[in-house]
Order: sequence, then C-alpha cells, then structure tokens
Amino acid sequence: MLLRQLEPRTARTTAEVIKFALWPLAVMTVLNRVFIKAVNGFITDDYKPVYNASLAFLNGRPVYTANFDSVDPHYLYPPGGTLLIAPLALIDPEKSRWCFILLNAAAILLAWYLLLRLFKYTLKSVAAPALLLAMFMSETVINTLVFTNVNGCILLAELLFLHLLLARRDLWAGAILGLSITVKPTLAPLVLVAAARGQWKVFITAIGVPVALTAIAWPLLNDPGQFFSRTLPYILETRDYFNSAIAGNAAYYGLPDALTWGIRLTMAALVAISLWILYRYYRDDELFFVTTSSGVLLTAEFLLTGLGQMYYSMMLFPFLMSVVLRNSVLRNWPAWLAIFGFMSYDKWLSDRWQSFGRNLEYLRITFGWGLLLLVVFCVLGDRYLAARREGRLPFGIDPAWMKNAPDSRDGAEEAAVAADQAEFPGSPSSPNGTAPAEEKRISVEQ
Repeated sequence: MLLRQLEPRTARTTAEVIKFALWPLAVMTVLNRVFIKAVNGFITDDYKPVYNASLAFLNGRPVYTANFDSVDPHYLYPPGGTLLIAPLALIDPEKSRWCFILLNAAAILLAWYLLLRLFKYTLKSVAAPALLLAMFMSETVINTLVFTNVNGCILLAELLFLHLLLARRDLWAGAILGLSITVKPTLAPLVLVAAARGQWKVFITAIGVPVALTAIAWPLLNDPGQFFSRTLPYILETRDYFNSAIAGNAAYYGLPDALTWGIRLTMAALVAISLWILYRYYRDDELFFVTTSSGVLLTAEFLLTGLGQMYYSMMLFPFLMSVVLRNSVLRNWPAWLAIFGFMSYDKWLSDRWQSFGRNLEYLRITFGWGLLLLVVFCVLGDRYLAARREGRLPFGIDPAWMKNAPDSRDGAEEAAVAADQAEFPGSPSSPNGTAPAEEKRISVEQ
C-alpha cells in the first residue's frame, strides 16, 4: 500500500525521473557536508586565526601579530575586513564557528539559486538538484565548509555582482564587489568586466566602499599600520606551500626563475588574446561574455599571481555553468578534464607509487587551471581563424550550425509552464483553468 502511494500517478519523462532521483541525493549530501564534515573540522583551521583576531580587535589588542615562519593559517584580512568580521567574536569560539559554517552554507545555497536564475532555470528543472549535488560534491565547497573559510560569502557576492551588472545597477554592483574586496580581494579582477561593458559607475562604489570601511576601521584598530608594513608584504610573497599557482609550484620544485616567468608570461599572452576575442566578438551576448570573461580573469588570477589555492575555484561556478549556452567554450572533453583537476575531492596520493602520486596531487590543480585557459584560447582561436578564412568576421565568429544548438535561454518560460502543468495538473494552464489531459477526460465523460 505504501509503495503504491509513492508511485507517480502519471507517466514521467526521463528528465523528471532523473530530477526526482537527484533531489534526495543532493539534500543528503548538503546535510552531510554542513552538519557532519564541517562540524567535525580538520587539522587545517582557517577560522581560529579569524576568531582570535576579531577577539583582539574587540578588546583593543594588536591584531596583526601572526608568526609567518609557521605554515599554520594566518590572519590576513585588511583593516576594513577586520571591522566587518569582528562580531564573530561576540560569542564563544565553538558556537561562533558553527554560526560561520551556517552563514557560508546559506550563502552557497543562495548563490546556487542565483546561479540557476542567471541561466534561466527554475527550482523545478532537472538542473536544480544536479547543480546542487555537483557543488556540494566539489573540493572547493567541502573544504570551504570544513576549513571554515569565507569563500561561500565571496561566491554569493560574485553572483549578486553578476546579476546587478547585467541589470545595469552599476552602483549596487560596485558596492557588493567593494564589500567582498574589503574582506578578500579575490573578485577584484571583475572590475575589468565592468570596464569592458562601459559600466564605469561600478568603480565608484567598488573603490569607495573599501576606502570608507578602512577609514572607519583605522582609528578603532590597535595596530592598523602593521597590516601594510608587515602583513601585506607577506601576502605579496610567493610561498612554496599550500600554493597551486605556477609561481608556488615552481618554488616548491625549484624551477629556474627564467623558466617560471616564461611560463607565466606565455599563459598571460594566451589569456590576453582570449579576452580580446571575447571583447571584440561577444560583447553583445551579455550573459556569455560576462560569465566567460569573468571565468577567464579569475582562473588567470589563481594561476598567474603569487598565490592560488584549490578552493578559490568556487568562484568559477558561473563560468562552468556557461556550458548550457550554445556558444560555450566548455562543450568539449579537455575542458572537463581540466575542471576535474581542480574541482574533484579525490586524492591522488599513492602508498605504492609515492613520488608519482604526490606530484600528481600537487600539480593537478595547476595543470587544471592551465589546461582550462588553454582550451578557452584554442576554442576561441579556432572560431576566429575559421571565420576569417570564410570571410565571416564582420558578422561574428560563431559557425552557422551554432544558431540551432541547445541553449538554456531558449523557451525558458515555456519550459517552466510545461513543468508546472506536469506536476500540478489542476493549475490554470488552459482557458478554463484545466490541464490539457484533464480537459480531454472531462470532454469524453460528457
């Protein structure tokens, strides 16, 4: 009897079957990551130095006192960021950490919803549980929660910024970006996306908010100058541990400086060419341009600057989601091999082949970011060269077949209505408020 009640009352499509199968998997995965893995914690604890610094700030003690000779996590937030996170220390450390875990989990969930809406998907689509499951299976979400880092809030800021940027709400977009930069400058390269679109007002608040918060925090801190004289130089150094940037792995493996700079400059040139093609030929395709160019800029930041850590890859979710667009540069297997390198939670350390396993584990993130940038360059370059050969450059570089390729923006409203009709047969979907199947049954009975 119970099993019969659980059976669907109407035939379901393959997409609906997959959707209903994915939802319990996604929900249970989220609960496991938030309430089990995150609460359990790990030897790496990004939250402890943040809490201690907040407590020192509230009690008028020096904040920037980290011992940079150790490899333990250090407190690196600037004065404005210290002001914003100070309320964390108003309660005891354990409950404060739990609250921060919940805050980041809530931010990630809200970012998930905004990401769906960015690409015109609803909660009733199969994309909703699939994306939720993929996000909470990734290394970047798991370790952000387990290490209790602020990256979940930074991801939410990125999604809010993209939505506001596309809506031409420039001052609000800049304010959100400015708040995130005040705590952590990860999203700073995104001002270039606004500049490429001519949305110069973004700069007013993107710069003004951090400056204002720093000015407010300065007289309240015991040692604000220490951030610029002591902490900032450390941030700008290239360290050879917990660093997947080219410079970090080069320092770890002892590569010559000339070779390191050669690799970095070569990759920078490929990035510049990719961004030029995107600017020249895709600027009018707003969603594709904004998500792809931001993804290229952030990946380049992680790979080419002095510090890139694996869980920074969370900021690439909007770029990865662009695979549902018809002209996406990610519709090929090398792109997803690259994504596996920096998104997978799998560990490649081997007891049997220790040296090989260690190298594979340490380098897969660097190779993944690098391969992703190489794929973008090759796809865009191939489209450009083909269009030039065929004399199509004045009309864009997308081949003719791409016009009919599937795209999440095609028929989004019709798809949502169809989903409503399938799940709620009595919903007002026809002139008399009766679903088509129900309408047919009534007419036969009459």
